[in-house]
Amino acid sequence: MSKRGKTVFIVLMLVFLYAPILILILYSFTNSTTIGAIRGFSMHNYVTLFTTEELRNMIIGTLLLAVGSAALATVFGTLGAIGAFYSSRKMNVFISSVNQVPVINADVVTGFSLCILLVVVFGINKATFIPLVAGHVVLCAPFVYLSVMPKLKQMDPYTYEAALDLGATPFSALRRIVIPQILSGILSGFALAITLSLDDYFIATYTKPSTFDTISTYVVNATKGAQTTIKTALWALCTVIFVAVVLVVAVSNLRTTKDRRERGR
Repeated sequence: MSKRGKTVFIVLMLVFLYAPILILILYSFTNSTTIGAIRGFSMHNYVTLFTTEELRNMIIGTLLLAVGSAALATVFGTLGAIGAFYSSRKMNVFISSVNQVPVINADVVTGFSLCILLVVVFGINKATFIPLVAGHVVLCAPFVYLSVMPKLKQMDPYTYEAALDLGATPFSALRRIVIPQILSGILSGFALAITLSLDDYFIATYTKPSTFDTISTYVVNATKGAQTTIKTALWALCTVIFVAVVLVVAVSNLRTTKDRRERGR
């Protein structure tokens, strides 16, 4: 493919990916009730988003769920990666293979099976939020594992043993030697876990309490019969999420670039 052809292909792909989002952002600042005709500039969608108690509680609940389940998933995923890294070769391969199953498995299967196990078999009430949190931890922990493991492989495997030989306790060596060297992988896994939790629909559908909605389940249900003001306010919600993601990515890239320049010096 020629240079011009490559440029055209990249431009078309970017348009295909971002044009729908940009259109949604544009309409979130208008009085339009449907996509198709712009009726004038307005901020009423954002006012509705942040002043409607139902929407505000839904957003806060989703964020609390995402942060809480991501924190648990980060702990479990990090410990699993460290345990697999310092295990025998056969055990390492086994754990890595088992970790791939939730990653490849369909979310609908994971959500339905967890619902049967926790709610039907163990009799845990969905109102306790335990099935929902457990489902999101199961969803996110394997991705934390995948984020941490490359950092462990980049680390000198003998530094931990050297710390033990010098008199450090296993926990102290883990906290002072291993964790600082894989911290960037842990933070990446935590951020990815938050994103996955915010984006999940199927697991939340099967495991959430009937009176609780995440952003994903609320948006899907709202398209089936919510008031027009609520539907258009969701355009504003999507805009806020997109802008937040762009800012996080930009800050992360700037920080990475800064770290590389400092290392180069």
